[in-house]
Amino acid sequence: MKQISYSTILIIVYSFAYVSNAINSVEEDIGSGRYVIEGRVIPPEELEQRNWQTQTRIHVNGGEYIGFIKEDGSFAIHNVPTGSYVVEVVNPDYMYDPVRVEINSKGKYRARRVNYIQTSQVIQVPYPLRMKALSRFRYFQIREQWRLTDFLFNPMVIMMVLPLLLIMVLPKMMNDPETKEDLKQITNLAKMSEMPEMSEVFTNLFSGGATTKASTSKAKQIKKRQ
Repeated sequence: MKQISYSTILIIVYSFAYVSNAINSVEEDIGSGRYVIEGRVIPPEELEQRNWQTQTRIHVNGGEYIGFIKEDGSFAIHNVPTGSYVVEVVNPDYMYDPVRVEINSKGKYRARRVNYIQTSQVIQVPYPLRMKALSRFRYFQIREQWRLTDFLFNPMVIMMVLPLLLIMVLPKMMNDPETKEDLKQITNLAKMSEMPEMSEVFTNLFSGGATTKASTSKAKQIKKRQ
């Protein structure tokens, strides 16, 4: 009986110490401002892998804190102090939009989307987080197939085909009477535009006569001097 009572006393003491230690650790975490980031990762609709939970990780600030997701997609990252954190879902097949979670000293949470291009833009999201897949990663580009349109619209082919078409089409157009009349009208208009105006003719006449008289008088004076 003495041995049984002694063992029971030891068990009670150890259990009491364990419980008190756990309570003290929780109180220390609460007093020191340690919090939990919670959320849920929604699997994509076109999911092919059944064990996608094992290949998915939750990274906080680029791996400073790492979390795992449960079977239902939920996750919880413990022992996080106050501050601003970027939460990312890392999966080898699907891409997720990162979210910034801010925890103030009063324990209030604020979540918003991360925009690396427009940093001043603030789009809040609900908390706890619900992270959906944006798209699937494409590690390889699809090889381009040969098409007839690519060959026809090639610049080198166009430069070779256009002169041949002009050589074949222009003679037929010249033999057409309507096109001949159109060309005649165009040439007549060009000739009319080249004809000088009457005012220019008179000015040239008068200026030309004056210059000829001046040149003849200068020639006579030179002869007299000789």
